[in-house]
Amino acid sequence: MRVSISAFARALRHCYGALALALVVACAPASRSGVDQSACPAADLQNDAQNCGACDRVCPTNELCNAGQCASIACTPGATADCYSGPPGTLGIGACHGGQKTCAPNGFWGECAGAITPRTEICGNLADDNCNGAVDENEDTDGDGFTTCDGDCCDNTGQCGQPERVNPGAFDAPGNSIDDDCDGQVDNGATAACDTGLESDSTSPMDYARAMELCQTATTMDRRWGVISAKWTLADGNGTPVRDSYSIRPAFGANVTPRAGASMFEISTGNAADQDDMNPGFYPFHGLGTGTHSGYPADWLSNNGGVLPNAPGCPGAHFNEDAQDPVMLTLRIRVPTNAQSFSFSTNFYSAEYPEWVCTPYNDFFVVLLKSTWSGTPANPTDGNLATYTAPNGMRFPVGVNLATGNTGLFNQCLNATTGCAQPDAPRGMNTTCQSTSELTGTGFDVPTFDTCNSPMIEGGGTGWLVTKGNVKGGEIITLRIAIWDTSDEGYDSLAIIDNFKWAVTAAEPGTNIP
Repeated sequence: MRVSISAFARALRHCYGALALALVVACAPASRSGVDQSACPAADLQNDAQNCGACDRVCPTNELCNAGQCASIACTPGATADCYSGPPGTLGIGACHGGQKTCAPNGFWGECAGAITPRTEICGNLADDNCNGAVDENEDTDGDGFTTCDGDCCDNTGQCGQPERVNPGAFDAPGNSIDDDCDGQVDNGATAACDTGLESDSTSPMDYARAMELCQTATTMDRRWGVISAKWTLADGNGTPVRDSYSIRPAFGANVTPRAGASMFEISTGNAADQDDMNPGFYPFHGLGTGTHSGYPADWLSNNGGVLPNAPGCPGAHFNEDAQDPVMLTLRIRVPTNAQSFSFSTNFYSAEYPEWVCTPYNDFFVVLLKSTWSGTPANPTDGNLATYTAPNGMRFPVGVNLATGNTGLFNQCLNATTGCAQPDAPRGMNTTCQSTSELTGTGFDVPTFDTCNSPMIEGGGTGWLVTKGNVKGGEIITLRIAIWDTSDEGYDSLAIIDNFKWAVTAAEPGTNIP
């Protein structure tokens, strides 16, 4: 009959006491790999010091088994102690008092039970809820615009390190162990996504804010951050875009999925759909667009001296034309009081690659920000965050012309000669393509005829980029995200937007590889 070391040790303890047990433990192997638990079927391998993580793995006498690992004990099981987790100087002040913790059987302290730590001041209840020594005070000691009765859970340095950045108007910055937004929870910024269950053909512009993880809403009278309004228009802010030019999707093609949550949204100068999509359905990207047109964004055009910007060395668009096939989402957003910048993911595709690169026939994708930010780094003077600045200082609007000059940002493609469809356009060669995997199933991967390159496919793309801008905490910003064709309606482009995030520090504005 097989007798385990642990069983033998228990017999010795019964007969000869702890000394004999210590001798057996000292001689027992640290572990016995390959031992089937059928040898100790009743053992709790997570907490049994005689079978810790495996049968017959015995912990030293000064250690207990915790989560399958032998560890030095933090306390004597059954012991109790006073405890308090509130900020220093608040214990015994107002409603705040300590509790008790009990040492668990595994030798580690349990939760602090019964303690009350500072809470949002409830005015009118004749109690010092935030434990600062005053009852029902309505103060704004930190000058952040929120009083204690407004729900400011940290109004002075005795409660937290930077009280001016903690209030109900803030966003909960992840990883700083602070309840920034005073909702009673710490570091809960990454809450459940709000972009599940959205219809692909939704006409509600607020659904498209949710699709990019802008989950919270606000009003002009509400000092909490959030999306105040959203609307669809043409490029000049008027009119209504064609319904098929925007959609919400769980994927684009076979290999492009959301950067966050369950959904992302698409805007296109044609149909916002891949080859397998419905509602709206697919239409080839070499088509004639949506048939709509409008003026350009007036402020952006004025900030560029009345001239459409272009990549260095490329001819300008035919300015006598309107913006063709335009679609624009405009968001008004109250910024969190503790935010200084934001970022989101963008991905641009175009059927104009490679033969129409660096010609007047290029689609524009813009992200126009209106903000009162006056710090450093400064936002672009024309407001367009969809701009890449090369190491040599040259600026490229995000679009198919990123394939000019080998910027490296247009990399989902086949290396090819560019610009050959326009006789007077400068010829070039893009050699920075890395893959076509993100084109699979999108419609931009379809084999096509090209007078300069063979074999060739319908188009190419940038892959995921990140777009950033700077903001002033508490202000209301306007963010316009748009796409349109210039000079004609042919050869469509598509942009994907997802993964909006706030940050507590300023960023380098513009668009780049993440």
